[in-house]
Amino acid sequence: MDNKDRVLKLLKESDKPLKAVNVVEILEIDRKEVDKAFKELKKEGLITSPKACFYTAE
Repeated sequence: MDNKDRVLKLLKESDKPLKAVNVVEILEIDRKEVDKAFKELKKEGLITSPKACFYTAE
């Protein structure tokens, strides 16, 4: 499973929107990888940002 899939899975399982720093801590991956995953997932319409710097799965 690549980092993008891991990030999406985490956001789907979370009961609240998460910040990038939360994802970094939970998945123990580099911040740059999390930011890259967020960018790709937003472009694909799989996640949204309900408020600044927080993300949730659709």
